Amino acid sequence: MRREERKGLKDESDHETVTRPWLQVYMAREITTGEIVALKKIRMDNEKEGFPITAIREIKILKKLHHENVIKLKEIVTSQGPEADEHGKPDGNKYNSNIYMVFEYMDHDLTGLSDRPGLRFTIPQIKCYMKQLLTGLHYCHVNQVLHRDIKGSNLLIDNEGTLKLADFGLARSFSNDHNGNLTNRVITLWYRPPELLLGATKYGPAVDMWSVGCIFAELLHGKPILPGKNEPEQLNKIFELCGSPDEINWPGVSKIPWYNKFKPTRQMKKRVRQVFQHFDRHALDLLEKMLSLDPSQRISAKDALDAEYFWTDPLPCDPKSLPKYESSHEFQTKKKRQQQRQNEEMAKRQKLQHPQQHTRLPPIQQTGQSHPPPHWAGPTNSYPPPVSSGPTHHQYGKPRGPPGGGPSRYPPSGNPSGGYYPDRGSQGGGYTTGSYPPQGRGQPYPGGASGYAAGPPNYSQGGQYGGSGTSRGPNPIGGNRTQQYGWPQ
Repeated sequence: MRREERKGLKDESDHETVTRPWLQVYMAREITTGEIVALKKIRMDNEKEGFPITAIREIKILKKLHHENVIKLKEIVTSQGPEADEHGKPDGNKYNSNIYMVFEYMDHDLTGLSDRPGLRFTIPQIKCYMKQLLTGLHYCHVNQVLHRDIKGSNLLIDNEGTLKLADFGLARSFSNDHNGNLTNRVITLWYRPPELLLGATKYGPAVDMWSVGCIFAELLHGKPILPGKNEPEQLNKIFELCGSPDEINWPGVSKIPWYNKFKPTRQMKKRVRQVFQHFDRHALDLLEKMLSLDPSQRISAKDALDAEYFWTDPLPCDPKSLPKYESSHEFQTKKKRQQQRQNEEMAKRQKLQHPQQHTRLPPIQQTGQSHPPPHWAGPTNSYPPPVSSGPTHHQYGKPRGPPGGGPSRYPPSGNPSGGYYPDRGSQGGGYTTGSYPPQGRGQPYPGGASGYAAGPPNYSQGGQYGGSGTSRGPNPIGGNRTQQYGWPQ
């Protein structure tokens, strides 16, 4: 068992100044049922003013989110009596107890899974994961929650093919008027949108959609697309890909606090289609809308779900049709790469031929194939063997970042099976149970699909995510694409 820790980010939203405590995540077994769970430890030893405000926010947000594609907070537990510190020495404060958030255990995170040597996602598999990501994020946004840390290691996947949003430690409720001042020191650097890098403090769901666009391109391209080492370099990489911001393509950009400090010295053109010319045209259309410099023009999660990309062949595969893999998380693949680098250095010193360093492979472009061939030869158990409670590296709340301090490099639930491409004829608000009428375009995979399980009350009205919105109109048998999710009409 291994333990993971990370330094906190400063959160100054609404004039508060708090720090996230050091985090530790454990894998444990519930004694009476044998269920494997993840324990996220809330460190209290650095808190001088009681329970951490960020932990209160995270618990409050997770308590109100109940969706198939959002991680489930099972309960809050406390330890009794003194415990050993991170160095294994007894804790001197006999009254000091620890508080843990208990989460459902997930087999993989997206980064750990995609970094497997030899594994290649298919296009239907990528569409399946992206559709689940957008569905979960849309649910968060209509419930007025910003995630503010979308990245591969915070997207968890189980061996049923279900993807869930996790680590809401930086999440924040928002209002539709966007008048509140929020911190811009959020979202991992490689996935941070330009408005935050330029110092904006008034923002909304568009910041999460930029991160989704980076994840989308990364899955199709086989590697991260904007790997900046610091904030100025990150902005420069964004401008080189998406063009120089000005009052024409981004009205009001000159009024953002740090625009004059970081504006490019030379004019740069938008190069998304040139750089990713190997993507199909529907993927490029969607990616350009996600990576719009102007956040007001950036596509919403709801509209992205209605994009042509998800409704053209090859269609998204059924999550349950995906192959099962041995448990894999980001820390495991990072350790393997570190060991490989050490082996290569040793081979160089001995003047021997060293193996090529592992890099991700681009997706398989064959159409009609629902999941990748079984490249991985290894155990396929859905869960690890039962273990006693103990520290471990895990995907809940870990960073993926460059060496040194500052923002991390990559800086810092329930519903019946199926239901991702349900039939599109049913009306209704919120998440409902039951099957849908026959699908207008035909079943994307055999066996049909059932709807979403009952969740919280219907979505609130008003704003970009709660208003009437526009749809593409009726399909051949009536209804439209957005009705399958119970979006507000």
